[in-house]
Order: sequence, then C-alpha cells, then structure tokens
Amino acid sequence: MAHVSIIGTGNMGQAIASVVSRGGNTVELLGSTDKDQRITGEIVVLAVPYPAVAQVIAERGDQLAGKIVVDITNPLNFETFDSLVVPADGSAAAEIAAALPQSRVLKSFNTNFAATLASGSVGDAPTTVSLAGDDADAKALLAGVVTAGGLRVVDAGSLSRARELEALGFLQLTLAVGEKISWTGGFALV
Repeated sequence: MAHVSIIGTGNMGQAIASVVSRGGNTVELLGSTDKDQRITGEIVVLAVPYPAVAQVIAERGDQLAGKIVVDITNPLNFETFDSLVVPADGSAAAEIAAALPQSRVLKSFNTNFAATLASGSVGDAPTTVSLAGDDADAKALLAGVVTAGGLRVVDAGSLSRARELEALGFLQLTLAVGEKISWTGGFALV
C-alpha cells in the first residue's frame, strides 16, 4: 500500500485522490492553507497550475527530498492559450527535476481531465494515464497506485518524453477551451 500526498485541492487533486483511495491506498490532500502541515506521502502529486509550482518548491522543497514527485502540469501561457512557456527542448517536468535533485520526478496525469479520471473512461474507452520518468521503481509504484484505482497506465518512456506529453496536454486543453471536445472527453489510447 502506498501513501500519496496531493498538493492542490482543485478538480484534478480531488480526482487523483479518488483514484488513489479507490485502489486501497491512503491519500492526504494539502491545500494552500495547509502550509504548516508536513508532507507525509512517499508519492507527492503537484496538482497545482504550472505558475504555482515555483512557490510550492520554495515552500516545501526540503520536504520533497527523497520523495517521488509527480508533475501533472501543462506549462501553457494562461493569458493567451497559444503556446507552452517552457523552452522548445525542455519541459516543466525537467525544470522541476532540476529544482529538486534529491527527488524522483515523474510526469503523469497531464493528458487527462478530472472527469475522465473520476469516471474511468474517455467515451467508450478506459481512461489511460501516461507516465514518463527516469526511475523505474518510482514509475512502477505510481503505476501500481493508478491501476489499483481502476485505470490503465502506459509508460511513455524517460522523463525527456515529458515535452511530448505536455504538448499533447496543451492540445487537449486548447481543444476543450475552444469547445471542440468536452471536458468529459479527451484523448483515449486503444
């Protein structure tokens, strides 16, 4: 059994918490008013918008050392919704890994909407969570938590694949904002 801490209590934080608890794992949700509460999970999910990540690292970086840190962000320009704000050869996950050298950083959940995590399906297909990272044991632990919660997992490769996952997440978000797909839909792997 794993213990998961989720920083962020919005829709994605709540949806990921439900996946974790459905699988029999324990979860703690930490909101912006819980800054004095220590992180106790071996897996820590950053379920905050990309612009908030730097503050989380500044406030809790020491607590993230030795932990598996899961980046779910899509680093898009929230003012224009027209581009990613990380370098073309980089990713938010790579920036987080550089800022947290004592942590094992994974990229996951950024290509899913909260509704598809909660329902377990995208249309008629089961929800599949993409996962990228350089630590095989960390990936296996997170994959076990996700599959125990009733979802599928696909290993997208090393953390360098986070760039492509972020581009896919960006495309999906812009399609939903443009009302070309619904927030209960998205991309499915079949």
